[in-house]
Amino acid sequence: QVRLVESGGGSVQAGGSLRLSCVVSGYNIRRNCLGWFRQAPGKEREGVANIYDTGETTIYADAVKGRFTISRDNDKKTIYLQMNSLKPEDTGMYYCAAKSWGNGALVAAAYDYWGQGTQVTVSS
Repeated sequence: QVRLVESGGGSVQAGGSLRLSCVVSGYNIRRNCLGWFRQAPGKEREGVANIYDTGETTIYADAVKGRFTISRDNDKKTIYLQMNSLKPEDTGMYYCAAKSWGNGALVAAAYDYWGQGTQVTVSS
């Protein structure tokens, strides 16, 4: 059974940083596709970043390029999202997700497994 558990969310002021973690079990993170998504109240879930295959292919949404970094630790079966220079518009529930095969890029509907989310709130 695939399970994803996020942590690391919180409340910060604009310009601050947070690092989200997602521990994955029942799934081989070494070769497969994992992503971070977020959802603000009243808005659709949107892709933030993804990491794919052993070549460390990564994709970022334009809104977070240069500020967020996705990475993974295969030994700890964990993926991370380092978020710097946070803005109020980054506020939302952040989810990690895994795809059974192939690269799901930043398309939420392409992912098969989801965590419960961790809340990020950025105040101005």
